[in-house]
Amino acid sequence: MLLFSCVNPFAPKLDENPESSGSLISDQSNIPGVFQNFQYAYAFKDTTIYGQLLSDNFIFVFRDYNLGADVSWGRDEEVRISQQMFRNTQRLDLVWNNIVSITSDSSNIVRSFNLTITFNPTDIIFIDGRVNLDLSRDEENRWQIERWIDESNF
Repeated sequence: MLLFSCVNPFAPKLDENPESSGSLISDQSNIPGVFQNFQYAYAFKDTTIYGQLLSDNFIFVFRDYNLGADVSWGRDEEVRISQQMFRNTQRLDLVWNNIVSITSDSSNIVRSFNLTITFNPTDIIFIDGRVNLDLSRDEENRWQIERWIDESNF
């Protein structure tokens, strides 16, 4: 009995090998890491991680049905808009679903998603759709998004 008197059953044991545990952030050396970091950036509203997903020549494209035309912008505008979204929401829940298509070299991926944007408890938006991503590796061999074509219902 004396031997166990100093053990707290409710306190977790210190992890002596932190590299062995799963990290919330990936090094983006593989495609799942890109999607993991994307989800992390939205959940924690982290523009630093989000910015690392985007290549220097990144282009975002979406269809403006009111104009009847495609609209696009570059990396700086994308980070600025995302930062405003992160600031003006209480919660962002991004769920990645099935990969609809992927090229053999993983340079183009179409994947479905569900995004719930909570501005406040009475103002919640649900977006379902697909991202069509062109990816490339940077000089550090990390995957980055070159072009994002938004195929959502919003």
